[in-house]
Amino acid sequence: MPHFIVECTENIREQADLPGLFATVNEALAATGIFPLGGIRSRAHWVDTWQMADGKHDYAFVHMTLKIGTGRSLESRQQVGEMLFTLIKSHFAGLMAARYLALSFEIEELHPTLNYKQNNVHALFK
Repeated sequence: MPHFIVECTENIREQADLPGLFATVNEALAATGIFPLGGIRSRAHWVDTWQMADGKHDYAFVHMTLKIGTGRSLESRQQVGEMLFTLIKSHFAGLMAARYLALSFEIEELHPTLNYKQNNVHALFK
């Protein structure tokens, strides 16, 4: 962990530059020193069917979730959240200025017991 998951409307696929966002987010998460580098992952789910508000405009949205393992203080989670949302708003500033766009971001802390994983990538970074 952490996993940065983006749900994004198809109508901004070309302009969203999610590979660029993912590079920035992964680097920022690694720089915090509180997440193992081998567990950082970013991925997108493109939404091809949606409706927003009154449906009368070419609206778009990007909803992002950062899933993290349990055990970090509320203060550190808030710092990471604020830092990431600042990066996210900066990344999408041009697109936000050019069209109707909704950005949302949340941090989800996974259950301490009901969270199963196996990863041999961590060994690369020890």
